[in-house]
Formats: sequence, C-alpha cells, structure tokens
Amino acid sequence: MRNAFAREITRLAVERQDVVLLTGDIGNRLFDEFKGLAPGRFLNCGVAEANMMSVAAGLALSGLRPVVYTITPFTTVRVLEQLRVGVCYHEAPVVVVGTGSGLSYAELGPTHHSLEDIAITRCLPGLNVLAPADSQELVAFLREALENPNPTYMRIGKKGEPALHPEGASLSIGSARTLRDGEDLVILCIGPIAAEALRAAETIAADGPRVEVVSMGSVKPLDVDFLDGLARRCGRWITLEEHGMIGGLGSTVLEWLAGTRHAVRLTRMGVPDAFIHEIGDQAFVRSTLGLDAASIHAAIKEALV
Repeated sequence: MRNAFAREITRLAVERQDVVLLTGDIGNRLFDEFKGLAPGRFLNCGVAEANMMSVAAGLALSGLRPVVYTITPFTTVRVLEQLRVGVCYHEAPVVVVGTGSGLSYAELGPTHHSLEDIAITRCLPGLNVLAPADSQELVAFLREALENPNPTYMRIGKKGEPALHPEGASLSIGSARTLRDGEDLVILCIGPIAAEALRAAETIAADGPRVEVVSMGSVKPLDVDFLDGLARRCGRWITLEEHGMIGGLGSTVLEWLAGTRHAVRLTRMGVPDAFIHEIGDQAFVRSTLGLDAASIHAAIKEALV
C-alpha cells in the first residue's frame, strides 16, 4: 500500500500545485519521483513528528493541502496534542497518513504496533478516520480527502497487500463496500485484514454457510444507512479489525447499535487489551491472537450456532 500511496501522491502533486508532502525521516527513496517533480513541496521534517504536525497545520491554514506521512504510532500517539490543537481545533485540512498500521511492523515490537490509533483519532472533533482495505480504496480516499475541507486521518498497511475490490469499483469516504455476498452472517472489516475474512468465508462455504464480507473503510463517518439495511436482513455480525478491542470498529458499531432497535448478535474480533510481547512477522502474530483465516472460520461456526 505504501507504493500505491507514493504513486498517487506524486500524481496529485503534478495535478495540484497546493499539495505538499511532509515525512518523518521515512521513505526517502520511495518519494524520489515526487522530489524530482515537485522538489519544493517535499519536506523531510526528521524525527520530530510533533513539530511536523504543527508545520502541516500552518501550511494548511496558509492555503496549501499538506499530507503528513510516517509510521502510524508516530502520526497519532506521539503527536496527539499537535493533532488535536493544531489541526483539529483549527479545522485545518491536513491529511494524515499512518503507514504500517496494525501489526504490519509486528517484528519491531510494541513501539511500532498501532493498536490504539482509531480509538484515539475518532474522538477528535471534525476528524475523518479511514482504514482502506486495499490500494484501490486508498487511492480513492486520498483523492477525496484532498477535496474535503475537514482534516483526515488514514491508516494504511505496508506492502504486499492483495487487491480486494473489483477494478473500477465506486469507492468513497463514508460508504461501505461489499466484497463478497452472503446471507447467513456478515463480517464487517477495516483494513487489509479483510483478506483473512475473505479466505475464511471461502473455506466455510464448502460446509454450506454463505458469509458476506464488507469493507467498512470509513470508521468516521460511519455508513449507518448501510448498517441499517444490513440489520434488517441479517442478524449475525462479526467485526474484524487489526486494532485493540477498545475504541475501534467493534466499539463504533456497538455504539451505533445501542441507539437502534435492531436485534443483532455481534461478535467482536480484535486485539485484546494487552501489549504484545510475542515477536514474529504479521502472519505469526495474527495467528497467535486468533486473527487469521482459521480463527475467523472457527468464530463464524460459533456465531452460527
């Protein structure tokens, strides 16, 4: 996904003279083409992410459209005050992109895990919170975010994520998108972990159950019209996220359900309320936490009982 981001932000910089890219001493070679085509609009702010966020706020309030890019914990936890006061309080149209979200950097340990970012960002007034499932959704969201007068936070994966949406799919902020049809149970996903849900839905289909898989994509704004229609036709849901169980997609959906009269049985799948000390690659840690396709398959069977 980071390569798709680099390609698209470079295209946008050519199309628009107001696009400025700020990075925190990361991806220098990744943005070589950007620097060649828009040399005065690439700012490597170094390992000074809080300052970078303040610079971005100032650029936005001066009429430019800054995009901040670095590893996810350093675009959220480290810079929370500057994001809250400098960007959100002033309604500065900054686009914040966190790369390597969730457990993408699993082998680097808890300092590089991002399992709280949605919980933190979705409570900031006026801030859109996005989690694209693949590069196609990323590109659509990035373009729309740069047209949006509000600030936006978008968490993306790292590399090698499969394409999940059909070519030419209509994708937009605030709209859920069905990746696989079904009627017995629905899995609501955010981010690239949707690929695990699709694998689980495919394997369990051999036993009969038809499982729908949905990329929510946008946590804030939440597509409540889609959820309302969904609840009227299917009453068994699973939320799946590579994020902590507190404050993420599952919590967001539960908050919405609490204000409705829908009779939905909801199972939440995410990361427990604990730091992760097991070190390994993303696939290993997903398996350890019960977030791989096999674990999702088991959760589907249990939810259908």
